[in-house]
Amino acid sequence: MTDKLTGAAGRQYVAEAIRHSLSSGDLSPGQRLVENDLAESYGATRGAVREALQDLAAEEIVEIVPRRGARVRAVSVDEAIQITECRSALEQLCAMKAATQASQAQRTELRQIGAEMQQAVADGAVHTYSILNQRLHELVVEASGQEVARRQLDRLNGPMVRFQFRLALRPGRPAQSLQQHLAIVDAIAGGDATAAARATAAHLEDVIEQLRSSAAMPSAPVPTRA
Repeated sequence: MTDKLTGAAGRQYVAEAIRHSLSSGDLSPGQRLVENDLAESYGATRGAVREALQDLAAEEIVEIVPRRGARVRAVSVDEAIQITECRSALEQLCAMKAATQASQAQRTELRQIGAEMQQAVADGAVHTYSILNQRLHELVVEASGQEVARRQLDRLNGPMVRFQFRLALRPGRPAQSLQQHLAIVDAIAGGDATAAARATAAHLEDVIEQLRSSAAMPSAPVPTRA
């Protein structure tokens, strides 16, 4: 008898644990993912680990190489830019729909997130800012009610999960992106669909410029969320 995690619960736990290890930098692009080691680290059965790796491969977060096992999939700057371009089109759609469809509670939460982001910048709390940043983008999609866009965005962001906090952690980046995020908040909370799309487009174009600049710095991490 074993007390290791197994079945659907074990599969989900291992997948989430690997995503967290990627975003925190504990796992690196190209790093091998050995089933036995992961099972030991996460207290799960090899079966649960194998299924989790298959799920992550479907999301293009890892790649499974025949006779060599699984490894973290590397994402080039060029691919990151293309992903962000696709993300921009979808997020503009979501921002427009959120401006007209968000509930009062969602508009209130957006404004609260904006206020907390301002405070995080004032306090120099970059990790807090990054978490709020992620929640803001998620809430805009939720408020839009656009489930097809949400699924596509989840898939687009999957391959770059390791880097989702990296841009916000760059020195000076939170202060730089704060006004962009506040413009998105103000437009959606105020019900202005055109301004919401415009603010979202401007923000993600800036993310693309940051990605392009990272191409000149090989050792720099590739950002995705901003």
